Amino acid sequence: MLTLKDLFFPRRCPVCDRPVKPAGALVCRDCAGRLRYVRQPVCMKCGKALTDGQQEYCFDCLHRAHVYDRGLSLYGYESVREGIYRFKYGGRREYAAFFGREMARYLGPQLLAWKPDAFVPVPLHPKRFRSRGYNQAQLLARELGDRLGIPVLDHWLLRVKNTRPQKLLDAKERQNNLKRAFKIGQNDVKLNTIVIIDDIYTTGSTVDEIAAVCRQHGVKKIYFAALSIGNGKT
Repeated sequence: MLTLKDLFFPRRCPVCDRPVKPAGALVCRDCAGRLRYVRQPVCMKCGKALTDGQQEYCFDCLHRAHVYDRGLSLYGYESVREGIYRFKYGGRREYAAFFGREMARYLGPQLLAWKPDAFVPVPLHPKRFRSRGYNQAQLLARELGDRLGIPVLDHWLLRVKNTRPQKLLDAKERQNNLKRAFKIGQNDVKLNTIVIIDDIYTTGSTVDEIAAVCRQHGVKKIYFAALSIGNGKT
């Protein structure tokens, strides 16, 4: 059903960024098919798509031990790269409605099977939050939480170090960049199982650093769900 807001400020398509057709939808009918969902076979650790159905793990996970238990993602990064850029840096917070709906639709059964106590979005440093005006991971987590009935803890985890953008760094630099970047902000909240929510999974450095902090705080099962995942090596 169309509202006055839809008429005067039409929702933008998360794929093409033009006003959505038909009006009132979350994505253009012709654009939805351009997104590439991650399909089986996938890595048993990070959920990255594999080219060989006989493989259990991708190259990256075979050669690096991760702190988290397991993860999964919705899209291959390249198919949604431009949309994510606008979502993060272009003020297109409205994209969260579509992206969150799709994450709930396709990833929801597995997320519910993990029986998390809460979704925990990857936090932004306060300086970056003020500059951007919102945290895209938080918006995704809220959409997921609303649709799946899972609590979202926005302030349980804090980012206390204003790190350099991970995309500018190699694997070793990413790890060093994130050291002591996070801390628990609500020590009175005890959790057994969490799912970390983010927009992009690449090497896993961010999720691993968060997982290490959470394990020190007594969290036993730590999973992640990302909107997209890079190709890496298979």
